Amino acid sequence: MQRPKRAEPLPAAPEAVAGSDAELAPITAMMSSRLMVLANLLKRGAILRYKRLAGLSSVEFGLVASLGRRPPISVARLAEAVGQDKGQISRALADLVSRKLVAKAVNPRDNRETLVCLTKTGLAAHDVIVAGALERNQRLLEQVDPQEIADLLDHIDRLTRKAEDMLMVEKRLG
Repeated sequence: MQRPKRAEPLPAAPEAVAGSDAELAPITAMMSSRLMVLANLLKRGAILRYKRLAGLSSVEFGLVASLGRRPPISVARLAEAVGQDKGQISRALADLVSRKLVAKAVNPRDNRETLVCLTKTGLAAHDVIVAGALERNQRLLEQVDPQEIADLLDHIDRLTRKAEDMLMVEKRLG
Protein backbone atom coordinates (compact mmCIF):
# COMPACT_ATOMS: atom_id res chain seq x y z
CA MET A 1 0.00 0.00 0.00
CA GLN A 2 1.40 3.39 -1.01
CA ARG A 3 1.62 6.22 1.45
CA PRO A 4 -0.16 9.42 0.39
CA LYS A 5 2.14 12.25 -0.65
CA ARG A 6 2.50 15.10 1.78
CA ALA A 7 0.90 18.31 0.64
CA GLU A 8 3.25 21.20 0.07
CA PRO A 9 2.41 24.29 2.14
CA LEU A 10 0.82 27.10 0.16
CA PRO A 11 2.66 30.41 -0.05
CA ALA A 12 1.24 33.14 2.15
CA ALA A 13 -0.88 35.82 0.50
CA PRO A 14 1.24 38.92 0.02
CA GLU A 15 -1.39 41.16 1.59
CA ALA A 16 -2.12 38.88 4.52
CA VAL A 17 -0.85 40.05 7.85
CA ALA A 18 -0.26 38.21 11.09
CA GLY A 19 -3.21 37.33 13.27
CA SER A 20 -6.67 36.42 12.03
CA ASP A 21 -5.68 36.95 8.39
CA ALA A 22 -3.51 33.84 8.57
CA GLU A 23 -6.71 31.80 8.81
CA LEU A 24 -8.28 33.36 5.70
CA ALA A 25 -8.03 31.90 2.22
CA PRO A 26 -5.48 34.01 0.32
CA ILE A 27 -8.06 35.69 -1.90
CA THR A 28 -10.29 36.71 1.03
CA ALA A 29 -7.37 38.45 2.71
CA MET A 30 -6.90 40.76 -0.29
CA MET A 31 -7.95 44.40 -0.15
CA SER A 32 -10.27 44.05 -3.13
CA SER A 33 -12.13 41.12 -1.53
CA ARG A 34 -12.53 42.96 1.75
CA LEU A 35 -13.86 46.05 -0.02
CA MET A 36 -16.35 43.90 -1.95
CA VAL A 37 -17.55 42.28 1.29
CA LEU A 38 -18.03 45.72 2.87
CA ALA A 39 -19.78 47.08 -0.23
CA ASN A 40 -22.07 44.04 -0.40
CA LEU A 41 -23.02 44.31 3.27
CA LEU A 42 -23.79 48.00 2.86
CA LYS A 43 -25.79 47.34 -0.31
CA ARG A 44 -27.81 44.53 1.29
CA GLY A 45 -28.69 46.78 4.25
CA ALA A 46 -29.63 49.61 1.90
CA ILE A 47 -31.84 47.31 -0.19
CA LEU A 48 -33.73 46.18 2.91
CA ARG A 49 -34.09 49.74 4.19
CA TYR A 50 -35.36 51.26 0.93
CA LYS A 51 -37.73 48.36 0.35
CA ARG A 52 -39.15 48.95 3.85
CA LEU A 53 -39.25 52.76 3.72
CA ALA A 54 -40.03 53.50 0.08
CA GLY A 55 -41.15 50.19 -1.43
CA LEU A 56 -38.26 50.22 -3.91
CA SER A 57 -36.23 47.28 -5.21
CA SER A 58 -32.45 47.58 -5.50
CA VAL A 59 -32.59 48.55 -9.18
CA GLU A 60 -35.44 50.99 -8.52
CA PHE A 61 -33.73 52.75 -5.62
CA GLY A 62 -30.57 53.01 -7.72
CA LEU A 63 -32.52 54.70 -10.49
CA VAL A 64 -34.41 57.03 -8.14
CA ALA A 65 -31.15 57.97 -6.42
CA SER A 66 -29.42 58.58 -9.77
CA LEU A 67 -32.26 60.66 -11.18
CA GLY A 68 -32.36 62.76 -8.03
CA ARG A 69 -33.22 66.43 -8.30
CA ARG A 70 -31.76 66.98 -11.73
CA PRO A 71 -33.27 67.90 -15.08
CA PRO A 72 -34.67 65.13 -17.27
CA ILE A 73 -31.99 62.87 -18.74
CA SER A 74 -32.03 60.30 -21.51
CA VAL A 75 -32.55 56.64 -20.72
CA ALA A 76 -29.20 55.90 -22.43
CA ARG A 77 -27.38 58.40 -20.21
CA LEU A 78 -29.11 57.06 -17.10
CA ALA A 79 -28.10 53.50 -18.05
CA GLU A 80 -24.50 54.68 -18.41
CA ALA A 81 -24.65 56.47 -15.04
CA VAL A 82 -25.87 53.36 -13.19
CA GLY A 83 -23.65 50.96 -15.13
CA GLN A 84 -26.42 48.85 -16.66
CA ASP A 85 -27.68 48.42 -20.19
CA LYS A 86 -30.80 50.16 -21.45
CA GLY A 87 -32.80 46.94 -21.53
CA GLN A 88 -32.15 46.23 -17.85
CA ILE A 89 -33.27 49.64 -16.67
CA SER A 90 -36.17 49.99 -19.13
CA ARG A 91 -38.15 47.33 -17.24
CA ALA A 92 -37.52 49.03 -13.89
CA LEU A 93 -38.36 52.43 -15.38
CA ALA A 94 -41.64 51.06 -16.76
CA ASP A 95 -42.59 49.93 -13.26
CA LEU A 96 -41.57 53.29 -11.76
CA VAL A 97 -43.64 55.09 -14.42
CA SER A 98 -46.67 52.90 -13.68
CA ARG A 99 -46.28 53.73 -9.96
CA LYS A 100 -46.03 57.44 -10.85
CA LEU A 101 -42.50 57.84 -9.43
CA VAL A 102 -40.93 58.61 -12.82
CA ALA A 103 -42.21 60.58 -15.80
CA LYS A 104 -41.14 59.81 -19.37
CA ALA A 105 -41.27 62.12 -22.37
CA VAL A 106 -39.89 62.25 -25.88
CA ASN A 107 -36.93 64.60 -26.18
CA PRO A 108 -38.23 67.65 -28.09
CA ARG A 109 -34.79 68.08 -29.72
CA ASP A 110 -34.49 64.41 -30.79
CA ASN A 111 -37.68 62.37 -31.07
CA ARG A 112 -35.64 59.12 -31.08
CA GLU A 113 -34.64 59.75 -27.47
CA THR A 114 -36.71 59.30 -24.30
CA LEU A 115 -36.11 61.57 -21.31
CA VAL A 116 -36.92 60.57 -17.74
CA CYS A 117 -37.21 62.47 -14.46
CA LEU A 118 -38.75 62.02 -11.03
CA THR A 119 -42.33 63.08 -10.34
CA LYS A 120 -43.36 64.70 -7.03
CA THR A 121 -43.92 61.23 -5.62
CA GLY A 122 -40.52 60.16 -6.96
CA LEU A 123 -38.88 63.20 -5.38
CA ALA A 124 -40.43 62.24 -2.03
CA ALA A 125 -38.96 58.73 -2.41
CA HIS A 126 -35.63 60.31 -3.34
CA ASP A 127 -35.72 62.41 -0.16
CA VAL A 128 -36.31 59.23 1.89
CA ILE A 129 -33.30 57.63 0.18
CA VAL A 130 -31.05 60.64 0.83
CA ALA A 131 -32.09 60.95 4.48
CA GLY A 132 -31.57 57.22 4.97
CA ALA A 133 -28.19 57.29 3.27
CA LEU A 134 -27.02 60.20 5.41
CA GLU A 135 -28.14 58.44 8.59
CA ARG A 136 -26.51 55.13 7.56
CA ASN A 137 -23.28 56.91 6.62
CA GLN A 138 -23.20 58.70 9.97
CA ARG A 139 -23.77 55.43 11.86
CA LEU A 140 -21.09 53.67 9.81
CA LEU A 141 -18.46 56.31 10.54
CA GLU A 142 -19.42 57.40 14.06
CA GLN A 143 -16.45 55.64 15.68
CA VAL A 144 -13.89 56.86 13.16
CA ASP A 145 -11.83 60.02 13.68
CA PRO A 146 -12.53 62.80 11.11
CA GLN A 147 -8.89 62.79 9.94
CA GLU A 148 -9.03 59.03 9.47
CA ILE A 149 -12.18 59.49 7.39
CA ALA A 150 -10.45 62.09 5.22
CA ASP A 151 -7.44 59.79 4.79
CA LEU A 152 -9.69 56.83 4.00
CA LEU A 153 -11.61 58.79 1.37
CA ASP A 154 -8.33 59.90 -0.19
CA HIS A 155 -7.14 56.28 -0.33
CA ILE A 156 -10.46 55.12 -1.79
CA ASP A 157 -10.28 57.82 -4.48
CA ARG A 158 -6.73 56.76 -5.39
CA LEU A 159 -7.70 53.09 -5.46
CA THR A 160 -10.74 53.92 -7.60
CA ARG A 161 -8.59 55.75 -10.15
CA LYS A 162 -6.19 52.79 -10.26
CA ALA A 163 -9.08 50.34 -10.65
CA GLU A 164 -10.43 52.44 -13.55
CA ASP A 165 -7.00 52.27 -15.20
CA MET A 166 -6.88 48.51 -14.68
CA LEU A 167 -10.37 48.14 -16.19
CA MET A 168 -9.34 50.10 -19.27
CA VAL A 169 -6.32 47.83 -19.75
CA GLU A 170 -8.54 44.73 -19.47
CA LYS A 171 -11.00 46.20 -21.99
CA ARG A 172 -8.18 46.84 -24.46
CA LEU A 173 -6.82 43.31 -23.99
CA GLY A 174 -10.17 41.61 -24.12
